[in-house]
Amino acid sequence: MKQAKLFPKIRPYRHGYLSVGDGHQLYYELCGNPKGKPVLYVHGGPGAGCDGNSRRFFNPKKWNIILFDQRGANRSKPFGSLNANTTWKLVSDMRKLLEFLNLKKVFLFGGSWGSTLSLVYAIKHPETVTGMLLRGVFLGRKKDIRYTYGGGAEEYFPDAWERFVSHVPPAQRDDAIGYYVKQMKSRNRRISNKFAFEFAYYELSLLKLNTTHRDVMKIMGKASSHPGHKSMAIIESYYMENGCFMPKNYILDNCHRIAAAKIHVSIAQGRYDALCPPAQAWLLHKALPGSRLIFAISGHSSGDPPLTAKLVEEMKRFEKAIK
Repeated sequence: MKQAKLFPKIRPYRHGYLSVGDGHQLYYELCGNPKGKPVLYVHGGPGAGCDGNSRRFFNPKKWNIILFDQRGANRSKPFGSLNANTTWKLVSDMRKLLEFLNLKKVFLFGGSWGSTLSLVYAIKHPETVTGMLLRGVFLGRKKDIRYTYGGGAEEYFPDAWERFVSHVPPAQRDDAIGYYVKQMKSRNRRISNKFAFEFAYYELSLLKLNTTHRDVMKIMGKASSHPGHKSMAIIESYYMENGCFMPKNYILDNCHRIAAAKIHVSIAQGRYDALCPPAQAWLLHKALPGSRLIFAISGHSSGDPPLTAKLVEEMKRFEKAIK
């Protein structure tokens, strides 16, 4: 059977910056059909930002595709800023962006941290969400953070974990994240860049079922200051150190708000996701009666072909399901 593929790359028909307060300006762009069904791409990280492939999961004839870089991420300004940068500020930014675009309702497409932020947004503003397609679910609990950045992934990627902690003094390895955050805040650019590079290298090493050193270096480019990956390292480590700024078990305890609003939810999960293990997707599925859970024989990355195919197929299904 033929697998669904990404849609061709298209250029935005509109793009710009939106001031959202606290000195932050969000980069945004719109692609596809201006009169189509609105879909908001919620990127991961936090801090990773969007790229040209982010637009390619959606039929440009059917969807009005909205992309934005979250506070401090990628093209948003100021770059890498942690000032007033929390989950709740990002939720507020999403609401402001939709109001700015005169959109009353939108479909949310979020992967990894993007799934977290989409869920928190839908809990806060369920009346503005028509549906959600979530990938590589991350619930943002202490145990989820501890798994990825406290050694859990070592069971599957011991080489990547060993490299990651080798830069942390043995006495401080119980809080590797805190050590990385401190080093990335260094005024010494060489030290800051080194730890941003190593943080991004670790996460990118865990993305797919089969990732080599050459693959990671190709993604990151030769410069350690590659914008999207450096902002991801700075912002993501800060969020993880602060428990994603959410109360304990916030998402699972508030899923009833999403269910009560009868929001269509599909979850596409890599069966062998080493960054966000499938148990998180299963718990979310159980907390959202009526949701669809689709497993793919893949890792975490939406670029793994089996998971790519599931995402594209689900978006085609939502073309008919969403009014």
